[in-house]
Amino acid sequence: MDTVSLASAHPPAPAETRTRQGASDFGPLARYVAEAGVTDVFVNGPDDLWIDRGGGLVRQADWSCPSEARLRELAVAIVARGGRHIDEATPCADVRLHDGIRVHVALPPIAPRGTLLSIRVPPLDRPGLDSLQALGLFGEGAEAAGARSFIDDAVRQRRNMLITGAGGSGKTTFLSALLAAAPGGERIIAVEDVSELRVEHPHFIALEARQPNLEGAGGVDLARLLREALRMRPDRLVLGECRGGEIRELLSALNTGHDGGAGTLHANSLDDVPARLEALGSLAGMTPEAVARQTVSAIGLVLHLERRGARRQLDAVGRFGLDGAGRLRIEPVR
Repeated sequence: MDTVSLASAHPPAPAETRTRQGASDFGPLARYVAEAGVTDVFVNGPDDLWIDRGGGLVRQADWSCPSEARLRELAVAIVARGGRHIDEATPCADVRLHDGIRVHVALPPIAPRGTLLSIRVPPLDRPGLDSLQALGLFGEGAEAAGARSFIDDAVRQRRNMLITGAGGSGKTTFLSALLAAAPGGERIIAVEDVSELRVEHPHFIALEARQPNLEGAGGVDLARLLREALRMRPDRLVLGECRGGEIRELLSALNTGHDGGAGTLHANSLDDVPARLEALGSLAGMTPEAVARQTVSAIGLVLHLERRGARRQLDAVGRFGLDGAGRLRIEPVR
């Protein structure tokens, strides 16, 4: 579609913008995708746009798309640029573009208010642990120094770690920084549904799942990618996000000598993590007791993040154990 004509109907981009590869692909949304500080862009139909610049969502009263038809065209074009297809038969798609911009699209009729776009915009730089400490991830003063030392030791000792938190809490950014701190001679292989990890490491390899084509063939899921990754001799095996039955393959791999691995998991609190893992394990046909035994021996630390206003912070650290019934429990470490 003609994204230039769409963009021309709107005011010029603000002065404080970044060099964002491919921002022009987003048509009338380009100036928001390129704007410094923007972390999320949400379109809820042709007349409803919300932006998060790090401090929470703000509605943009001065924005509108010419019509629902044009917005749909834009969404379909964005998905196509990400190598996937969306239409009435497959009305949802999740794609990655350029330097890690992640886009989810939902079309009517499953989106009755109009086409929906959810755009996650990563920072242009790739913050390491030093940068995250400066931003307050580990707290302040002596507390921050102690937490940072603890994390450095965990990376050096090749502890298997699970990064947890709610959406937007900084799990992927933190995991990227942890992996960047691994020794340069180690081979890191990450498996993701849609590639988001951006790791400054000389030997980082990413594998990305593939959806089936229109005939239902050619799909490659996360569970298979994990099995393939094991044949590639990883020193550190990473699952970008634990979201389904592939948790069985991850736990199995981490229980067979693959130290230094990591993954992320959506959870609202540290106490919620055992139940989330049990739910994912059930999708793979695992009993709660099997999930508990595998998890206790596979994962050494749980690092839980919380978002507090514009700040992401390491809120709690936990270690798995078994309760009296052989079910999974978690104990705070610090």
